[in-house]
Amino acid sequence: MNHKKDGARPPILFAAAALALMLHADMSFAQSPGSAEVRLETLTVQRGDLLQTVDATGKLQFHRFADVNAQVAGQIKEVLYAVGDAVQDGQLVMEISPAIRAHQMEGNRAQMARLRAELADQQAQTDFAELQFKRQTQLKAQNATREESFESSRMNLSSARARMDSINAQVRQLEATLKFDEESSLHKQVLAPLSGTVVAVNARAGQTVGVGQAGLPLMRIADLSQMTVQARVAEADVTRLKRGMTANFQTPGYPGRTWSGKLRQVIPVPADGTGEQGKQTFYNVLFEVANPEQELMSGMSTQVQFIVAQARDAVLLPADLLGQRDAAGTYQVQVVNRDRQIVARKLKIGLRTAQQVQVLSGLAAGEQVLVGPAPASALQPQQAEPVGAP
Repeated sequence: MNHKKDGARPPILFAAAALALMLHADMSFAQSPGSAEVRLETLTVQRGDLLQTVDATGKLQFHRFADVNAQVAGQIKEVLYAVGDAVQDGQLVMEISPAIRAHQMEGNRAQMARLRAELADQQAQTDFAELQFKRQTQLKAQNATREESFESSRMNLSSARARMDSINAQVRQLEATLKFDEESSLHKQVLAPLSGTVVAVNARAGQTVGVGQAGLPLMRIADLSQMTVQARVAEADVTRLKRGMTANFQTPGYPGRTWSGKLRQVIPVPADGTGEQGKQTFYNVLFEVANPEQELMSGMSTQVQFIVAQARDAVLLPADLLGQRDAAGTYQVQVVNRDRQIVARKLKIGLRTAQQVQVLSGLAAGEQVLVGPAPASALQPQQAEPVGAP
């Protein structure tokens, strides 16, 4: 994408500049010796560039940005950056005092130690109960024990195993709590998710925050080296736009300057507030523009010209000089030739705008085209033939 410096002529003005060069001139000649001179107003055909555009209005917005939010519940201890400050990816931007205090974490660790000790003791009791039950099972097979002793050993083993399961469940629950506590302590330092400029701060020291808290982000950081233009294009024109075509724009903040980009996307749904209850339908069209000096700012209004087609160094003629199109698709104009005779000339036209047309054949640069009606006595109808392209 190109960024043009001060004084660069906007591309959309090239055609207008070429039109201004088509200076009107008065020509006079005598139709025959002794007759009065006939004065004619003519226009000199010039070459220039012609752009066929789709015009639209738009707004500048951030192309790449990220929001900073709390990853741990607690109280904001310090906000290290303000709006307009530059930050680097991974840099500390904010500190939060977690709601989980150090003494709570130590208490949970102590409880975990007790549970593990209980688990070891219960494991020993369970192992002993298994040995007792195994011995009673062997004795029962030999009819060497009473039924009550066998059932008692079986119940003791079941009870020991149940206590083991209960303690294991408590251990797993406390492990999850300790893991959450440790992660919370790590997330008390809030880091920048990307390199850029702080464009919004909604946090203050002492503010209480929570994970997933609704509302504005605590901080927004944007990369201002590239901006996005969101242009609103009318329904009648949007079908002429294609991805990759050149888009130029100007903004009131920098008169006389033009920025350029390449069309990235046409949003395939109507813009908000359009196309309903008889309102005209508009579509949002997006393209990016380089902003290395960070002169362009979010929210700036833009006048956009999408270049649909263009002709370089073309023979140009004001559109209002064309007559009616004939069956062959050509147009007729009156030309004053080198012999100062007025002849009808058929033209083949290429690109056209509301002001100018590209002449493919029938005229050459430097020829004089009659402006307005010609005296009937001055016409040379026998020469009303098209000429080849210059």
